Amino acid sequence: MDELVDILDEQGNPTGQSCLKSEAHRKGLLHPTIHVWLYTHDGKVLIQQRGKHKDTHPLLWDVSVAGHVASGENIPLAAVREVQEEVGLTISEADLESIGTFKAIHKISDDFIDAELHHLFLCELKVPITALTKQDSEVDDLALIPLFKFAEETWGLANAAKYVPHGPTYYKTIVKEIKSRI
Repeated sequence: MDELVDILDEQGNPTGQSCLKSEAHRKGLLHPTIHVWLYTHDGKVLIQQRGKHKDTHPLLWDVSVAGHVASGENIPLAAVREVQEEVGLTISEADLESIGTFKAIHKISDDFIDAELHHLFLCELKVPITALTKQDSEVDDLALIPLFKFAEETWGLANAAKYVPHGPTYYKTIVKEIKSRI
């Protein structure tokens, strides 16, 4: 779905301009997204396999929930909305814990540069994975894996080709932040 997104400057501040997401991608304009990492108290992390029709990284495993922030949308509310849409889980802003931002620029092709400022959140998953309902157009599969295996496969690079290439620094941050809460 093509939606309006706000454009950010190099420091991640709003410029006051917005455009369609497709235009932001075509021109490589920095725009805000959310990443919500769902984890369990017993040390597992929820990962999603991206849909086979996604423009970027189809069928690779990724963050529990990710999405674009619509123009003018409150960032935590965007996270709440995306969690509901992608995995069918109802949460509130109070369930989210902000752990910062991460700037990522991926050149997919000459006319597709994905320049995003990810707003990172953690949220404890308090229901079984069977209670989740994946959004078929966005998500191919969901899995709960032990945090140590996730760490090994991402920043340990044991199976890096399985995951969206966010890079070791990103994944180390996620693992460290979840580990400190379990």
